[in-house]
Amino acid sequence: MKVIQIDTATPNPPEQAILIIYTGGTIGMVKDPKIGGGFVPFDFEQILEKIPELHHFDMQLTLYSLEPLIDSSDITPEYWLRISQVIQENYAQYDGFVILHGTDTMAYSASALSFLLEGLNKPVILTGAQLPIGTVRNDARTNLLTSIEIAAAKKDGKPLVPEVCICFHDLLLRGNRAKKLESAHFDAFQSENYPALATIGTHIEYNFSAILPYESARQLQLQPVMESNVAILKMFPGISAKVVKNLLSTEGLKGVVLETYGSGNAPTVPWFIELLKEAIQKGIHILNISQCIGGQVRQGRYATSSLLLDVGVLGGSDLTLEAGITKMMYLLGKKTPASAFKKRLVEPLCGELTPI
Repeated sequence: MKVIQIDTATPNPPEQAILIIYTGGTIGMVKDPKIGGGFVPFDFEQILEKIPELHHFDMQLTLYSLEPLIDSSDITPEYWLRISQVIQENYAQYDGFVILHGTDTMAYSASALSFLLEGLNKPVILTGAQLPIGTVRNDARTNLLTSIEIAAAKKDGKPLVPEVCICFHDLLLRGNRAKKLESAHFDAFQSENYPALATIGTHIEYNFSAILPYESARQLQLQPVMESNVAILKMFPGISAKVVKNLLSTEGLKGVVLETYGSGNAPTVPWFIELLKEAIQKGIHILNISQCIGGQVRQGRYATSSLLLDVGVLGGSDLTLEAGITKMMYLLGKKTPASAFKKRLVEPLCGELTPI
């Protein structure tokens, strides 16, 4: 753990306090001539040299580097819990939080944090970059500056965005509604089933009707456990009984996200339906989510999904895959009783799905 304090308001007292949590990823990389111009993690003690615009904020910025720094491909539930614990331990001292994160699994982390941080009423903004802060042409600087501005934004003393979000390029998105759709363009993240919380241009235009309301009575509580014995089963033409059976027979398996076609359709062959039925009877929860980026699962709309409904598969409405699997891990980690689990999985907890 490395902590750096930067007062951009000196000699005046800071107006806001923001905690920046650096986990790793492209955003914090610079070229190192000692290794032939390869990229190494940026020393955030030099952040004011790299981003002098920070002086305009009049803030107390605290930069907290988690160790070890990781590529986001190596993210685990244990790391989500570490991030949550840092926020919980520092919650009273800061007006908002910015998490610097690799883009590949940012939507998973944003979704997980939205569930773990129960009772959140302050901004938690995840951001990253497609090009490192140490390159001449990059999106890292703008994404970081905008995220800090949004994390500190208030009206009448209340935060404008009291929820977990992803700020990237020209959009602010609800964290548990976002997906990474681009690996090469700056507009990497989209939210097909829910409007943007803000659009970012010469001004930040907030969509207040889409933002979760601030509730002063909410108290932050950290869910300390996530269940990792879950799996994703993606449908494709020609999937074999052996593959499905082996996955559903995994020792200790507690839940499965079933990625189906269209509005929740899947094969109707008897062996497939029977394997799902047997798994559910053994206590394995199965959640139906569409492979489509937009739209929602409506089990029973077609005959091909009616059979899933009949055997007890749960319809996930317009949950993203990232929100679906992390919500399942979260609820299973809480040891939620089966009847309550089934109800809570398909009902919105923090704006992650649209009720049918």
